[in-house]
Formats: sequence, C-alpha cells, structure tokens
Amino acid sequence: MIRLYAHSTDDTRGIAQAIVKLVRAGDMIVLIGEMGSGKTTFSQHFAHALGVTEPVTSPTFNLLHNYAGGRLQLHHADLYRLERTGELDDLGLTDLQEAGGVMLVEWGDVVGDALGTGLIVKLAAKENADTEDSVSIRQIDIDWRGMQWETRWDKLRSSLDTWATS
Repeated sequence: MIRLYAHSTDDTRGIAQAIVKLVRAGDMIVLIGEMGSGKTTFSQHFAHALGVTEPVTSPTFNLLHNYAGGRLQLHHADLYRLERTGELDDLGLTDLQEAGGVMLVEWGDVVGDALGTGLIVKLAAKENADTEDSVSIRQIDIDWRGMQWETRWDKLRSSLDTWATS
C-alpha cells in the first residue's frame, strides 16, 4: 500500500496526474471514501489530466457518465445509489472496460470485490491539528488487486514519493 497526504487541491491534482501517466486502456480505478472525502474532486483532476475538457460532475443520479476527447475514453461511474449488486451488470461496466478506455468508479466499495482487478484509491479527510485554522488534509491510500498494476506498481510508488510524507 502507498500512503499519501494531499495538503491542497494542487496536491490532489498532482497525485491524479501521476496516476494518469501510468494508466492504460482497460484499467479500473476504484475510489473509496466517505461523503466529502474528495472522490469527485479527485475524479475531476483525473479526467482533466487524461485530457477531458468538458466539465466533470459526479454521476450520482445517472450512475454513469462517458467522456471522450482525452488520451483515453473515460467511463465515470458512481455506485452510491446502487440498490442491488445485480444493477452493476445492468450498467455494463465490464463491457465498457473491455472495450478500452479507463473506468473510474466512485463508491466502488458498495459492491465489494465485484468490480474485479484494479487500482484502489481510498480517500479520507483529516483535520490538521498543527494549525489554528482546521485545514483539511486528505489521506490517500493506494493499493491494487489482481494483476493489472503489478508491473507498474514500483513506478507508481516512485512517482508519488512527493506526497508520501505527512
């Protein structure tokens, strides 16, 4: 696991950009975190780093937005309102992933391991006790399951070193 600390939106942008540099067609990025932890902000930075120029919003009510125009097509899903795991099949995420592009899934923990292999990005807002104004810091833990990121893991770790200290 890689543990990172984002002290600003610029840090979150840098982390997303570092991941995008290594992302490939067919990759799954699963975002996990409580409400307000920064999943949508991360998604926006990720999309823009991929080259998406249109506004990126959380697909909370539609469950899925597709964006073209970047280095790879982006499929952005939000599973927060998913009522049953069977709806996951109805969304066709696996088909979209296999067709190419990158799958970015907010609230991916709602369906457990049903999403299969991919990069797991867990975000948590932390209060900074070292300052008088309670500036929020994001703790970002990155892990992977399956084999997709095995050959890229060391390169990802070294590209994220800047944010590895609190």
